[in-house]
Amino acid sequence: MIRRAILKDIEQIVNLLKQVQKVHYEGRPDIFVGGARKYTDEELKNIILDEKTPVFVFEENNKILGYVFCIITVTSNSNSLKDRTTIYIDDLCVDSNCRGRGIGTKLFEFVAEIVKESQYDGITLNVWNFNEPAMNFYKRLGMTPLKTIMEYNIKG
Repeated sequence: MIRRAILKDIEQIVNLLKQVQKVHYEGRPDIFVGGARKYTDEELKNIILDEKTPVFVFEENNKILGYVFCIITVTSNSNSLKDRTTIYIDDLCVDSNCRGRGIGTKLFEFVAEIVKESQYDGITLNVWNFNEPAMNFYKRLGMTPLKTIMEYNIKG
């Protein structure tokens, strides 16, 4: 079942956030902090309560097996860009013990349905180049590159 996250979900969401951080730290220890997580409990509380940053969880037998953090993004009155409303997927995670069961696809499709129903323009997200499984997952769902961020690492 996919539903909107509530405050009592924070503890289980934190466990998944730690899994994401571990993947990122292992991929780029020069950028990411080991043993950390993206959001504090207070930040999670504010995100969950904010209508512009909905978080959806996949729950089975009272256990959260995955989540998707969303940000409703509006571009308007730009000199160079057309007015658009998109959902930015800030984070999508499926518990490492449950991958391969289609949970990530269901979470993505849930967001895609919100986009369609709300007549938004699409979905955007960022994925780190080292995270090939995630890149391949999003490509299988029909996502294509929008832009590339380049780096020149002075420290090697």
